[in-house]
Amino acid sequence: MNLSRSEELFAQAQKYIPGGVNSPVRSFRAVGGTPPFIARGQGPRVWDVDGNEYIDYLGSWGPLVLGHAHPVVVQALHKAAEGGTSFGAPVEQEVELAKMICDAFPSVDSVRLVNSGTEACMSAIRLSRAFTGRNKIIKFAGCYHGHADGLLVKAGSGAMTHGIPTSAGVPESYASETLVADFNDLASVEQFFNANPDGIAGIIVEPVAGNMGVVPPAEGFLEGLRRITSQAGSLLIFDEVITGFRLEYGGAQTKFGITPDITTLGKIIGGGLPVGAYGGRTDIMEMVAPLGPMYQAGTLSGNPLAVAAGVATLNELKKPGVYQHIDGLAQKLTDGLSDIFVKHEVPGTINRVGSMFTGFFNPGPVEILTHVEKSDVESHKRFFHAMLERGIYTAPSQFEAGFVSLAHTQAEVDQTIEIAEEALKSMR
Repeated sequence: MNLSRSEELFAQAQKYIPGGVNSPVRSFRAVGGTPPFIARGQGPRVWDVDGNEYIDYLGSWGPLVLGHAHPVVVQALHKAAEGGTSFGAPVEQEVELAKMICDAFPSVDSVRLVNSGTEACMSAIRLSRAFTGRNKIIKFAGCYHGHADGLLVKAGSGAMTHGIPTSAGVPESYASETLVADFNDLASVEQFFNANPDGIAGIIVEPVAGNMGVVPPAEGFLEGLRRITSQAGSLLIFDEVITGFRLEYGGAQTKFGITPDITTLGKIIGGGLPVGAYGGRTDIMEMVAPLGPMYQAGTLSGNPLAVAAGVATLNELKKPGVYQHIDGLAQKLTDGLSDIFVKHEVPGTINRVGSMFTGFFNPGPVEILTHVEKSDVESHKRFFHAMLERGIYTAPSQFEAGFVSLAHTQAEVDQTIEIAEEALKSMR
């Protein structure tokens, strides 16, 4: 595989951009080597600047549920761009997107559009404090909710990949307001409520962890969080930036039948453009300016390009049979991969929920963060490069999710399984 142009661009990038990338995990530091610079994408595939072709299971880290350059999304973007790219004023389609979100999520009566998942989670935390008059927040070790100061405490995703459990520049006094419990462990949550009976504003959780790799909720875990917060007068925040419109049209909360107080969204609702949202019950959302005292604003919020792509994407996802189809493809892929790991006696566990999955180099089960941390990152590194060299593009980290899109077909799935077997053989 030739990466000469990518190597040249990466060398230039490192002169002008910290680490040569605008998001840390793209740097390939966890796996080594040079990141391919992507030139274009179409359907389930991407091509780099050197002309190498890949079947893509990253999907821009989740947003591209329809695949790359879906014609309906491209057409919507063309039409929106011809009318202007930004106004800093209301546009008709932001109302349409907001209505679609509220209709899809029964827990969301009102929603505020923002520009990223980080901004959505940051705002949701502020809102929970404003509504309850309390300061402390519970998050879970290994879960990532963006890079807002108070949430970079035992964060997952890139923070795990680079061995940074917290971040420099976060004041200890501020971080102390964040309490870190263990995912899938209700006892660790109850301990904090017993110690702070009137001090916890809310719990923020990924209903399906996606930033320490995919870890599904244990039976009764989400139900327990709902019970504990309701009894304590605290709010339950579901971070559905990844799972929203990914697992079902109404997200993880619909799939598992749990009603949070606040929901954060991103990724899919922008159809591949920068976007985020937070929403919830009317009485909570009435705290948000200009109706209430909780201030949050954004020049590009409700940007006409992002909302046009989002509306186009959600309209495609409303079609009958969409989720059965994409989940079925993901199951065939992960079943096939599991079979070849067993065949070649490689310790591995694949966790899948809907169309999101992670293959752990770990005999399993992988149900909590301590299980995740026992994964063989060196074997993952070798497997990652063996797959990349053979044309399969996945996340450059053991601690990330992969995604199947509606653009993938059985042909891509079969080809991927065949290539994975070749990759495993090459590692011996």
